[in-house]
Amino acid sequence: QVQLVESGGGLVQAGGSLRLSCAASGLTFSSYTMGWFRQAPGKEREFVAAITRSGGSTSYVDSVKGRFTISRDNAKNTVYLQMNSLKPEDTAVYLCAATPHWRTAARSWGTGDIYYWGKGTLVTVSS
Repeated sequence: QVQLVESGGGLVQAGGSLRLSCAASGLTFSSYTMGWFRQAPGKEREFVAAITRSGGSTSYVDSVKGRFTISRDNAKNTVYLQMNSLKPEDTAVYLCAATPHWRTAARSWGTGDIYYWGKGTLVTVSS
């Protein structure tokens, strides 16, 4: 059974930082592209970032470029999202995702690409 378990969310002031982690089990981690999506209250789930199987390439939505960094450790079956310079509009539930696919352009990513989802971790950024 595949499990993706997120951690690291919380309440932070604008301008602050958080580091999210997603621990994967039940799948061959190094065979999957890993990503992060987010869903704010009343809004659709949106793509945030993704990283290739080897970690050699990444993709980000424009709104987080230069502030967020996705990384992975295949030895630990874990993917990370370092979030800096957080803004109130970053407030959302952040969900870990696994897929065998890759999309270079952030606008090409959709929820239909995802094979496995985590349950999410809440990030709240206060102004």
